[in-house]
Parts: sequence; structure tokens; C-alpha cells
Amino acid sequence: MCIDCGCNEANHQFVMRSPSAKPSIAALPKTLHIGRSVLEKNNLIAASNQGWFDTHAIKAINIMSSPGSGKTTLLEKSCQSIKKKVSILVGDLQTDIDANRLKKAHAHAKQINTDNGCHLDAQMISLELGDFISGDEEILIIENVGNLVCPASFDLGEHFKIALLSVTEGEEKPLKYPSLFYQADLVLITKIDLIKYVPWDEERAYQALYKVNPKAKIIQVSATTGEGMEQWMQWLGEL
Repeated sequence: MCIDCGCNEANHQFVMRSPSAKPSIAALPKTLHIGRSVLEKNNLIAASNQGWFDTHAIKAINIMSSPGSGKTTLLEKSCQSIKKKVSILVGDLQTDIDANRLKKAHAHAKQINTDNGCHLDAQMISLELGDFISGDEEILIIENVGNLVCPASFDLGEHFKIALLSVTEGEEKPLKYPSLFYQADLVLITKIDLIKYVPWDEERAYQALYKVNPKAKIIQVSATTGEGMEQWMQWLGEL
């Protein structure tokens, strides 16, 4: 369960009692409805974030996917071609491995560690405004924590949401995790250089994506071979 967003609150009840104590009427399970208040607070901060971005003419992008879909590799390769001034925030539970990878690719990058949190939230982004995010950027890219569930629920103040779906994950993921793909302004199908090695049905993948999000723009890319990267760069360039 996500300790911040209450993502499982409808299915869990919590009782605090000593191991030897017998349940009493006062100790009967009670459901704590915390999700709404947490999200309301987050949304207020997110709106403030977006106002700050708009004031400074920054386009903010929230990239979300499961772990291992290729977010960091995509950004490593993108850094070599992006013509605009970009800052990148990277979310992970622990370590600064991904931020260091991006710095080696000459990106202006910073790691945000969430400890046990399964997503970034608007407050974490707000703390970087005027500091790491100087206001001189043209694009802010936020690489969210690898997770197909909770990140989709937390607005960060971004202008665009991007969902990654790697061919190694299976084409049914949009149907299993519809919220993320429904919200996506752009879906990147990644690791297409591996199609010949994995059971991937392109037609089924597109059917699943369009069933969840009929208006989705889809680009197929391989950060390894460079296939599709030109279209991705064009999308970024048009922001």
C-alpha cells in the first residue's frame, strides 16, 4: 500500500492493539478515508507549480512508466539532440544512479529520493522551484518513480504526461493499468529493437492503447538504435 496516497484504502482496514488484547467495541476496524484530502492538497500545490512554470515560459513534462521501460536511457540519448534548455528531475526510492547517468550525458539533472514513496508529488517539485529549476529553462522533464499506478494519481503541475510502454512488458499493460495510459498526451513504445526477441503483437498493443485512450499519439522508439528518436525530438521541439 502507498503510505502517502492511500491507494488501497478501500480494501484495507487498520486496527492498532496489543498482541494479547481482545477486541472491544472501541477497537473495531475503522476505515480511514485519507486519499481525498491528500490529493486535494497536492492539487493545490500542483496548480501553483504550473502557474510558476507558465510565468517563466517553461513546459513541464511528467514521464511515467513501469521500472525498466527505458526512461533514463531514452533521456540519456535525448540529451545529445535536444536543442532547447532543459532541466531533468529524477525520482527513485533510493540512490542517485539515474541522475548521475544523465549528468554524464551532460544533462542538468537532480535526483529526488522518495525513500519508500512510490511516486513524486507536487510538494517535491515545488521545493525545487527557483533553486534547481532556475526559471531559465524552456523544458522541465520529470522522470517519475517507476510505477504504473500511483504516479498517475498525483498531478505535479506538468503540462504534458508521457507514458512509456516497452515491448518487453507485453501489449496488455494499457488494459491492466488504464489510468496512466488514459491520461497520456503521448505514448512512447520503447525498446523496439527487441521485438524480434520477445512475443510482441503490435496490432494488439495499438488496440489496447486506443481502447483506453482513443486520442493517444504513439511513437515507437529505440534509444539503442536511434529508430524513432527523430519523431520524439520533433515532438519535444514543437512544445
